[in-house]
Amino acid sequence: MAILSGQHRDRTVAIVGAGVVGLACAVELLDRGSAVILYEGGPRIGAKACSWYAGGMLAPWCEGESAEEPVVRLGQEAAGWWARHTDQVVRQGTLVVAPSRDRSELRRFGQRTSRFEEIDGEAIARLEPDLAGRFSRGLFFGEEAHLDPRRAVVALADRVLAKGGTIHVDSPIDPADLDAEIVLDCRGLAARDVLHDLRGVKGEMLILKSDEVALARPVRLLHPRIPLYIVPRADGHFMVGATMIESEARRRISARSMLELLGAAYALHPAFAEAEIVEIGTDARPAFPDNLPRLTRRGRVIHVNGLYRHGFLLSPAMARMAADAVINPQSRPEMLHDLAA
Repeated sequence: MAILSGQHRDRTVAIVGAGVVGLACAVELLDRGSAVILYEGGPRIGAKACSWYAGGMLAPWCEGESAEEPVVRLGQEAAGWWARHTDQVVRQGTLVVAPSRDRSELRRFGQRTSRFEEIDGEAIARLEPDLAGRFSRGLFFGEEAHLDPRRAVVALADRVLAKGGTIHVDSPIDPADLDAEIVLDCRGLAARDVLHDLRGVKGEMLILKSDEVALARPVRLLHPRIPLYIVPRADGHFMVGATMIESEARRRISARSMLELLGAAYALHPAFAEAEIVEIGTDARPAFPDNLPRLTRRGRVIHVNGLYRHGFLLSPAMARMAADAVINPQSRPEMLHDLAA
């Protein structure tokens, strides 16, 4: 068992799972004076977390196109929270475009979302010069942001240590076996042993490298069947994702998904045809039947789970509510469900 350690305090909360929501809960609790010990089953931060393959878009208003109202409202906390705790947030907004043949998809997207500006081809070219002449209409969500998920979770783990928390890596532990007054179970799909209505939703993504394309912000390319997005990262890398398949399979991308992801990149800019495929990522994201996250309290254990594809967007709000439930057991955070011990 490897141990990363900061200073200890008197009162201790144990957290099982050091993915994005476990780390966010740790930071919130440390800020409120609790001592925190995290147990991570993987050999390093991010190794077993589905957040390793996330897009990192802090885009609550765009998510309103298909997500429930709490996702839009609670997600508005995300950009400010991440900016306070890491230096990873890029505030350049989100650009949504569609080929001319799919203009109706752009109208539909606008009808289901808010806080955007309708822009023409010239405005698109000013925002993203490499897309000049490629799209005549778009929607610009100027208040949205994004981050690199892998750098962000590592930065958050460093934040936990700097605030005095302790992280045990390579430590797969059943929360019921911990001798702690309060335990937060943030294990994702591994918590199906007690959260029986939890299901997996497979997500597939690519990381491409191209020196011929430059983007300053995430670009969503709408398509009638499967809208996709491309998120810029450092050194000419782009995350292209992501599929949503009702499957708990964590390995192997399908041929159809590969074609759709590559086709989306090519449709956005033909230069992606010459891009290098750096990585193919697949994982299963935990979701409840309504696709909304929950705090589930069962005796001394509080489960924080079901963030679906909104891990980075909703972790700050869920961590705030989890900390409220820990500090004040009489509190009733919005997403809390109580189960018999």
